[in-house]
Formats: sequence, structure tokens, C-alpha cells
Amino acid sequence: MPQQKFATAINCMDGRTQLPVINWLREHYQVDAVDLITEPGPNKILAANTDRAAVESIRRRTAISARHHASRVIAIAGHQDCAGNPANQETQTRHTQAALKTVADWNFNLPLIGLWVNENWQVQEVHPAG
Repeated sequence: MPQQKFATAINCMDGRTQLPVINWLREHYQVDAVDLITEPGPNKILAANTDRAAVESIRRRTAISARHHASRVIAIAGHQDCAGNPANQETQTRHTQAALKTVADWNFNLPLIGLWVNENWQVQEVHPAG
């Protein structure tokens, strides 16, 4: 059996976001499977980088995906109507950009992308700050 290709998605726990993000990563990165690391509003958690226990939990789970599944990419997703991060798209985009910087400091040496899941559950890429 050929080895499967993985991506990692740090995504909200909101079930409405799971399939759109999985399908987008499968299509754009030609992966077979997506490891899901879920929290309510993970882009906000990683942007603030103050809840050490939550950040370390996300980092530890991301490391398993990156190292043991040889993930090809790490995505951080935010979405409209988020209970864990009830901010608007513009604010959440800034959170996602800051979250990408936090994850970059973990030195997994993988491509990092930000994603936004809009009100129609369609995925759009978030461009890095700056």
C-alpha cells in the first residue's frame, strides 16, 4: 500500500468547518488525509499566545502530525459565526496572520497557510501580513 500524504489543519472545533477545510486541503495540496487539531477559535488562541496550556497542546499535536505523518503543510483556519472567536473577518484575518507567526516559531519547516471559511462555507486563503 502506498504511503498516504498528510496535511495538518489547526481548525475550530465547529463541525461546519471540518469538511470544507479538509476538501480544500485535499484539492490544493494533493493529500490523502488531513490531521485535525481542533479548539474553539484556535486562530485567536495562537495569536494571543498567552494561554500556555492551550498553545502547548496545539503545538504538541501539530508536532505529531508534522513528524509522524510527514505532513506537507500546516493550515490555520478561522471562520464566520465562530463562538470561540466571535470577531469579524477582518479581525480574525489579523488573528490568523499572528497565529501563523506563532506556529512558524515552532520550526517545523513546513509551508504554513491561513484559511478563512466564509458564510457560504467556502474556503479562501488568508495572505500573510505585511
